[in-house]
Amino acid sequence: MGTFRIEGGLPLQGEITPQGAKNEALQILCAVLLTPEKVTIHNIPDIVDVNKLIALLEDLGVKIQKKGKGSYTFKADDVNLDYLQSDQFKQDGRGLRGSIMLVGPLLGRFGKGYIPKPGGDKIGRRRLDTHFEGFIKLGANFRYNKEEYFYGVEAEKLKGTYMLLDEASVTGTANIVMAAVLAEGTTTIYNAACEPYLQQLCKMLVRMGAKISGIGSNLLTIEGVDSLGGTEHTMLPDMIEIGSWVGLAAMTQSELTIKNVSWENLGQIPAAFRKLGITLEQKGDDIFIPAHKNGYEIQNYIDGSILTIADAPWPGLTPDLLSILLVVATQARGEVIIHQKMFESRLFFVDKLLDMGAKIILCDPHRATVIGHDFKSTLKSTTMTSPDIRAGVSLLIAALSAKGTSTIHNIEQIDRGYENIDERLRAIGADIVRV
Repeated sequence: MGTFRIEGGLPLQGEITPQGAKNEALQILCAVLLTPEKVTIHNIPDIVDVNKLIALLEDLGVKIQKKGKGSYTFKADDVNLDYLQSDQFKQDGRGLRGSIMLVGPLLGRFGKGYIPKPGGDKIGRRRLDTHFEGFIKLGANFRYNKEEYFYGVEAEKLKGTYMLLDEASVTGTANIVMAAVLAEGTTTIYNAACEPYLQQLCKMLVRMGAKISGIGSNLLTIEGVDSLGGTEHTMLPDMIEIGSWVGLAAMTQSELTIKNVSWENLGQIPAAFRKLGITLEQKGDDIFIPAHKNGYEIQNYIDGSILTIADAPWPGLTPDLLSILLVVATQARGEVIIHQKMFESRLFFVDKLLDMGAKIILCDPHRATVIGHDFKSTLKSTTMTSPDIRAGVSLLIAALSAKGTSTIHNIEQIDRGYENIDERLRAIGADIVRV
């Protein structure tokens, strides 16, 4: 189990460039299975979860060539479907949440898709019903082996249909879209997710020859085609990492510039930080955060009542940033309620922040009230363990702001979502060592 040792309380300065988007990569990489032709993808993040998925594709028989940092070509012209039934696949697929995204393209192109129950973050129940209900509506037969926790869908030919999703699941929508592009007839998906990463997937599929209308809305119409061709695609910067660096700058009272953030795809993220009193300046396509030497003050609602920051489907605030916002609020002037609607275990990491001296009331599994210190007292250094990717980075930000030496164990969780994070933080002045 890896460990970070952090000497906190140091001001940071400089520029940091966000990696390619993890959540986009897990969709885009699976889409290469939809065509036998070459697909070139740029700005792929070098992180554990993405590298595991690339290894899974290689085991499936996809020919992969690395062209440069973050750039690969994929050619799925000789896919080994027998691997899907192997014990090796049942083991490898279980270790990666994103492996569920293989099912849609395999079902669409080959008429069969299998997956072991995937792992990932321990942040509460993450059901797969939306995915499989969509496949069933397209005409697939579903089976589930309870003893091996192994899912399967099979169909001779998928047929387009109308469906109203029970939730606007990003991965569920992406999986269904990848199956529907090669189905017979027209598929209409209402209550579809419309996050920028889902839009990126749809635009890529259109360049490959798919017929998709309504991109960017919650009503997608897909006319099935017989086959798809190759393409080239560049992934967006990771909006969660961008939010992490904003939070880091505020908590350490540092002057930072975040480069090439794709402002038009950030949605509510800048507004959420501004509600906590943080200054963000747009400079071209960069974010400049000045050093908040006088702290930052949480805005109340116009009637004076306490602010609530909650997650919601796009264009609402992404749930992945609530852990970061919660940590940032611990040093604000004022109080805020953080309402995590989607995952019932994601706020449980606050016990580590309480150990560091934060003032937080965990109201229930979904809500926490944070009373900020206004930098009048700093967080205390401590030893802690990272429970999941986003909580891990939140604790890392807390440790970088705390005076003294902190230790974070189980940093493999952080490595799953953040590329060379210790090296990049050292470049802007952080004292962090990988033990």
